Amino acid sequence: MADLFWLSDEQWAVIGPFMPKDQPGLERKDDRQIISGILHVLTAGCRWRDCPAAYGPRTTVYNRFNPIVAARLPESHARRVGQGRMDGRCGCPRQQLRPRPPLCPWRQRGATAQAIGPSRGGQTTKIHALTDVLGRPGVLLLTPGNASDMTTAPAVLAEAPGRIQRQAADKGYDADWLRADLRKSGITPVIPGKRGRKRKIRHDTSRYRERWRIEATSNRLKDFRRIATRYDKLARNYASALALAAVIAFWC
Repeated sequence: MADLFWLSDEQWAVIGPFMPKDQPGLERKDDRQIISGILHVLTAGCRWRDCPAAYGPRTTVYNRFNPIVAARLPESHARRVGQGRMDGRCGCPRQQLRPRPPLCPWRQRGATAQAIGPSRGGQTTKIHALTDVLGRPGVLLLTPGNASDMTTAPAVLAEAPGRIQRQAADKGYDADWLRADLRKSGITPVIPGKRGRKRKIRHDTSRYRERWRIEATSNRLKDFRRIATRYDKLARNYASALALAAVIAFWC
């Protein structure tokens, strides 16, 4: 029992209000117990069938996992971003890749549709994150491992839950059009230029040093074994696990 994960009173005070109330049908299993079981699976990285009996029926734990969280953080946690930091280098390997043909022209079932793509380390999923000055993620977006950081940046910024004053990012986001779009939106870019540039890019070096927080955010999420090594085939399941891990790690 000492090795099991249990939600504290403070954590449950944040998550509890989002649980459904007065649902018809059979008596609902205790939400706090079931969600603690979900978080135990995410932390330990075990199979759903190996979830300890202390959390209740394992089928209930898995069935409760799918609909309880969306692929983004709850609206009540969408606070002001302030000085955003963006990164997309949290590569999570995918095991047992089994791409299949699409069911129909508008429904893709292959690896790309599940945010899986080839990269230097094999088939991976890339997590694009936008955090505030404290390293708390406000946006988490999944793409295949071969997706470009620069082309994904507009989609990440479009989901920003608040006003951004400064945007810090690494050299992977070195693009003149991106800097122009940021300035047009009233955002000061803090993005260094690549070494091969003919014209040197000036940026605020003191503020850029604070970009270590995005690395700390990535490392904190990887403390959840099921996040560090992607076991879920479906992108929506993996995004749900990522959102729940972020809520527990940064917002509770």
